[in-house]
Amino acid sequence: MKILLTGANGYIGKRLLPLLIENGHHVVCAVRDPKRFAPPESLRDSIDIITVDWLDEPVPDLLPADIDTAYYLIHSMSSSLKDFESLEIRAAEHFSRMMAQTHARRIIYLSGISNEKNLSRHLKSRRQVEHVLQTGPIPVTVLRAGIIVGSGSASFEIIRDLVEKLPVMIAPRWLLTETQPIAIGDVLRFLLGVLHDDETIGATVDIGGPDVLTYKDMLLQYAGVRQLKRHIFIVPVMTPRLSSYWLYFVTNTSYKLAVNLVDSMKIRVVCRPNDLADRLGIQPLSYKDAVKRALAVIQQQTVPSSWIDSYITSSAEAKIAPHVEVPEFGVFRDEQRVPLGSSVEQVWERVWSIGGKNGWTCCNFLWKLRGVLDLLWGGIGLRRGRRDQYDLRPGDALDFWRVLVADPKNRQLLLFAEMKLPGEAWLYFHIHQPQNAKPELEQTATFRPIGLWGRIYWVMVKPFHLFIFRGMARRLAK
Repeated sequence: MKILLTGANGYIGKRLLPLLIENGHHVVCAVRDPKRFAPPESLRDSIDIITVDWLDEPVPDLLPADIDTAYYLIHSMSSSLKDFESLEIRAAEHFSRMMAQTHARRIIYLSGISNEKNLSRHLKSRRQVEHVLQTGPIPVTVLRAGIIVGSGSASFEIIRDLVEKLPVMIAPRWLLTETQPIAIGDVLRFLLGVLHDDETIGATVDIGGPDVLTYKDMLLQYAGVRQLKRHIFIVPVMTPRLSSYWLYFVTNTSYKLAVNLVDSMKIRVVCRPNDLADRLGIQPLSYKDAVKRALAVIQQQTVPSSWIDSYITSSAEAKIAPHVEVPEFGVFRDEQRVPLGSSVEQVWERVWSIGGKNGWTCCNFLWKLRGVLDLLWGGIGLRRGRRDQYDLRPGDALDFWRVLVADPKNRQLLLFAEMKLPGEAWLYFHIHQPQNAKPELEQTATFRPIGLWGRIYWVMVKPFHLFIFRGMARRLAK
């Protein structure tokens, strides 16, 4: 079967892709930025890659006409506080128009549980997308899920942040709202299962785990799994804005995402009864078992996808391509070239594992201070860390940087800054091996200022950069 997979480099898409190929399907991966998409070589023969931004006007005949089924996994909830609903509707309309040019038998859309009369903006938007897709010419299967529990999911990582960091929580009333969480593995089983289930063509079905819990229950059960003693006190006076700031400063979520999450967490999200799980032979995991499985994946450093790598955690343009070429003119540079004091492999291993829990080899306290200042200015700070301490891919978040080039074969690493800056910044690492000469580490920080403030900024931080970047290069190459 030929399948179109939208959001192929998103949290769900990255996990669904290998499963589809494992089941014998050929997958057309639709991505906005192919430079962010780095599937394993083992999958390359079973995929085609097309570049499409669903917010742009539809391009005739861009999609292969012989598509059998399409997965629609596009969400814009965290890209804006004001107009994410209109963005989602526009993307769905363009997708529907382009799909009408194919011979597809159906569309599968992963939506959100929305059974209450009063819905949040986020859930209303999901409903509107359902309506747009269902009014198109191709039948739609809608799977509605609530909180997804899995390594790297936004909801799970927020719960993990809160419980790991706070022995005592003074929390808002929405922690008493009921929800029905579902393990990420079960979401994938449902997405795969309905592919060959004709009864779900044109149907809308809720999917969830066996437990109906409050958010407070979820926090305490997580603490129980981790054998941590935690106390939660609910107060009625915390406004949605205060709640959003509470999530923003305590967890590694962005403020835009925190606002939309708080808006949705006030709504009861519980499944309507159905027999889909029984029909597909799925036995959903309990919440505690889902937490145990997620923690095991994190401990083994095998997280296949994480929400922090999406551009909803970024303040920069949501495309890598314009930044991959580092500018040569109108920029300031700090260049360091240091002969290697150990083997090429050892030095490259240190470069490849930089950031996250390993820190930045020199003046970590100054990096942390810069992260705190960035956070106070409304930026992302250093809270994102890394998806994997020993693996990097183009598009990954790395503290307050974004990975543009990750090339271990040619020993090159290029990062683009996503902290608040009066300009644009790049950080480049390369192990240079000239003929008949000792290999050396090349490290270049490039800054392109915007206006006068950008130039003043560079002059102010240059003394610190001389100390930090020189020390970092020497320690990496030692």
